[in-house]
Amino acid sequence: MEAALAAPRLPPHDPRTPALSVVDMHTGGEPLRIVHAGCPEVAGPTLLAKRRYMRQHLDYVRRRLVFEPRGHRDMYGAILVRSELPDAHLGVLFLHNEGYSSMCGHAVLALGRFALDFGLVPAPPDAPPDGAREAQVNIHCPCGLVAAFVACEGGRSCGPVRFHSVPAFVLAADLTVDVPGHGKVVVDIAYGGAFYAFVSAEKLGLDVCSAKTRDLVVAASSVTEAVKAQFKINHPESEDLGFLYGTILTDGKDAYSEEPTTNICVFADEQVDRSPTGSGVTARIALQYHKGLLQLNQTRTFKSSATGSVFSGRAVRVSVTLASCCEPKVAVLDDNFLLCSRRQALEIRPVKTCDRQSILTV
Repeated sequence: MEAALAAPRLPPHDPRTPALSVVDMHTGGEPLRIVHAGCPEVAGPTLLAKRRYMRQHLDYVRRRLVFEPRGHRDMYGAILVRSELPDAHLGVLFLHNEGYSSMCGHAVLALGRFALDFGLVPAPPDAPPDGAREAQVNIHCPCGLVAAFVACEGGRSCGPVRFHSVPAFVLAADLTVDVPGHGKVVVDIAYGGAFYAFVSAEKLGLDVCSAKTRDLVVAASSVTEAVKAQFKINHPESEDLGFLYGTILTDGKDAYSEEPTTNICVFADEQVDRSPTGSGVTARIALQYHKGLLQLNQTRTFKSSATGSVFSGRAVRVSVTLASCCEPKVAVLDDNFLLCSRRQALEIRPVKTCDRQSILTV
């Protein structure tokens, strides 16, 4: 990545510490700090091996990027690395306040624009007569290869970004767990590149649209810890992906409607996602389709209770692709959009992103 993006001249700094060239972006208010130069080499033959190496040997980089004084407890990061997949334009490791996630939809949306605007992928040819043009950016995430499609004009991003995600599926529906302070609570667990527990905030005595954020965080974290203690998370293809990332509290409005449904995601170490959560939306679409609440080609809009920003997605085709999964329904990637229950591709409508390039010494 350093060859493609030359870092600006460095400010005075201790030569014994690495100087990282970063670009700060956001999607729907959720931050993304992209490290495109200066990171020590992340060794490993595969992306998941690189993720393990980063955790074991370079975690100081994550801590100094994410935590104060350079960041904050809700900061999110992405380190660009080489991918072993021939079709990938870039590989990425995702960073948060607790460690390293397997998928991040808001980051994929931002990285799509970043890759095009910073020349990591070629701009598409001249626009067709209708003026519609998209650049495809293949991003290798720890959960697998994700294709982002970036609206562009004149070689630069200019509009919406959408992506086709990895297989999404329901791991457990209507699972009863004993949550301290709340008794027995029925939750669902679904995967959209990462595993989430889903529960209506009303079951915990809260309104996701009006409750204090701290109260929502405490309640969601209680569900996360209860599920971790009482239910084994398994991914059918990789042990590295078999963990509960967090809990998404919803407004309970899962039946199809043209009106947005609101949720908030609390993940990692009580980190709050300002966006509707891309991988969480993917998993929630899979869950709604699985329960018969969403039909193919019905677009659903999801709203963040933290910022009011919105993503949208739809399922387009169903096929069984992961035979070892416990649930039979899946949606597979189609030519354009896609998704739902086991293989899912998500078309997302993002809000504006912004970027700022800077140098951090860590």
